Amino acid sequence: MTVHLEVAEGVGTLRLDRPPMNALDVATQDRLKELAEEITRRDDVRAVVVYGGEKVFAAGADIKEMQAMDHAAMVARSRDLQESFSAVARIPKPVVAAVTGYALGGGCELALCADYRIAGDNAKLGQPEILLGVIPGAGGTQRLSRLIGPSRAKDLIFTGRMVKADEALSLGLVDRVVPAADVYAEAHAWAAKLARGPAIALRAAKESVDAGLETDLETGLAIERSWFAGLFATDDREIGMRSFVEEGPGKAKFR
Repeated sequence: MTVHLEVAEGVGTLRLDRPPMNALDVATQDRLKELAEEITRRDDVRAVVVYGGEKVFAAGADIKEMQAMDHAAMVARSRDLQESFSAVARIPKPVVAAVTGYALGGGCELALCADYRIAGDNAKLGQPEILLGVIPGAGGTQRLSRLIGPSRAKDLIFTGRMVKADEALSLGLVDRVVPAADVYAEAHAWAAKLARGPAIALRAAKESVDAGLETDLETGLAIERSWFAGLFATDDREIGMRSFVEEGPGKAKFR
């Protein structure tokens, strides 16, 4: 298998494993979707790390495989391509991308599906598809522009240039930069902290933000209001508020 799922103490690590560069071929895309859907269903997975290993996150699609496809083949495949990445974006739990080395093309698009991105100081990110005569096709034109703004996204997409970790941080493409050797540990610590939190409230927060970004303010407020009121029916709300009153903030132990 080219993608593995390892679960420990509430954290699921979605590990790309297709040496040497974790090229995202069709089989890898399909496996990503399969495991993302499994993570969504599993109650024992409360937060997720997407990781490509110590040397590279993912250098992009399998270009030799794509070169063999004609227009009809890509029309048939493009929806499944997007759906494999969207399955990761739709995981209703906190997801952090642990980025080392190259995260290019589909690799960058996969990192964009996470809620938070921690990059090593050796990371290089970009959308170089234009250099192949095409455009990003796994969400890059949409998620990148929503994350860093349309003009900055167009700069990266139009030129196909790579950015190093420090520039990626200044653009808002990544959220933290740490020594490359520490990337996975830092990402796992971020996920583990949230895995101990209130699962339904975290889902509510994620879905409120994500759904709200796709609509107008009034509709977004209605989404927030519905989730906010609904959380008053949960055990975690009762535990959290009781703990706050009796012990002070930050000491609740959620189920």
